[in-house]
Amino acid sequence: MLVILEYIIVASLVVYFSIKASQYIDMLDKTTELSGAFLGGVLLSAVTSLPELFTSISATVLLNKPSLCIGNILGSDLFNLAMLATVSLIAISSFRRARISKGNILVTLFVILIYAVLILKWFNILDFEIATLNIVTIIIVLLYAIGVRYLAGNKSESEEDDKNSITLSTRQIVTRFTLVSIGIVLLSVVMTYVTDDLATQYNIGMGLAGAIFLGVATSLPEVSSTIALFRMKSYDIAVGNIVGSNLFNFMVLCIADVLSLRSDIYDFTDVKVQNLLVFGLVATIVTLPALKTQKTAIRVLCLLAIVACYMAFLLVE
Repeated sequence: MLVILEYIIVASLVVYFSIKASQYIDMLDKTTELSGAFLGGVLLSAVTSLPELFTSISATVLLNKPSLCIGNILGSDLFNLAMLATVSLIAISSFRRARISKGNILVTLFVILIYAVLILKWFNILDFEIATLNIVTIIIVLLYAIGVRYLAGNKSESEEDDKNSITLSTRQIVTRFTLVSIGIVLLSVVMTYVTDDLATQYNIGMGLAGAIFLGVATSLPEVSSTIALFRMKSYDIAVGNIVGSNLFNFMVLCIADVLSLRSDIYDFTDVKVQNLLVFGLVATIVTLPALKTQKTAIRVLCLLAIVACYMAFLLVE
């Protein structure tokens, strides 16, 4: 019973720190010239993706199970889109008028390109190495670098500042954001040990425990920050957080490939991983018109299609 209480406490702290991180990012959006797309797509997404980074590296380096790593990344990306779509549908009365920056739309396009590269690897069309690195890893790094460059522009004219409501200096905001980011990192490590204790004490298989307890925990930062940003009506930052997290997650694969000396990180032998790749690609493609259109009916249909992709993955054997 004590270990369950520990899990609840750690998960609650992850939620709290993630909400605080999103609030500080919103403050930076109002007090600096950095665009909301950059703040959400680079800074916040990197922080909320740290749990995936630690768990994926553990699965590859410590357990030598690359299918767990790529399954974790592809699963997180599909879940992130489904969660964004669900929150958007709930808040559709206000989100339907939201204007999403060009940077976030371009990043979504880069994510689609990475999916296409992974499919080419699946069919052994891209299957060679350069200086011990898989060519897929090199391509992903290049696409990530270009994607971040598109996010690093200045604010668009549609982004309004409200500096009068901010009582903290930029330096104070950055310091506090850094501290809560460190907190999320430490909590993600603690969560791994708590999950292991849960599996041991209650005789739960590590795979099931990871999928239920660890999987939920690593998704809490994205869920919490997105809901918090929607409540603040910072829609562009919220979208940037999700599409940026999905882009950053693929960089996690690259890091795992560099650290893995025993196996190919891009392992598509598992049918579930193949399904994740297909449904993830479809969901990301549908995300493009959902972000670009200003027509409510089209936006709602696209958001529903994203949720349907996630449900289809759960149902398809």
